[in-house]
Amino acid sequence: MIEPRLSSEMTVQSLLRKVNQEGGFAMVLRKGDRIAGAILIICLEKGKDPRLLEKMPSLDGPSTWQKIWPQDTDNKQDLDEYLNRRTGFDPDLWLIELDIADAERLIADMT
Repeated sequence: MIEPRLSSEMTVQSLLRKVNQEGGFAMVLRKGDRIAGAILIICLEKGKDPRLLEKMPSLDGPSTWQKIWPQDTDNKQDLDEYLNRRTGFDPDLWLIELDIADAERLIADMT
């Protein structure tokens, strides 16, 4: 059985509202498919230390947000390059930027 979920647009709007309520800054950098577009979230703290989160499916439960950047490999590619490739590959992708302390906790609390 498929688990019911919010549309991508509603998830993004809820996240933007929550970040603003908490005193942070949130912005949609790229709009994707309203219903089922994947969502990438760039998390910053005072404009520094970018981290990239994506919701990943799980085999044994609900989807969870996973940190996919910074990469731990020797091949340190630029974040902008990575985002350009991802958006070129997936035109339905949402790209959101959050600038708030402990963004990962806030996102996890919402889902």
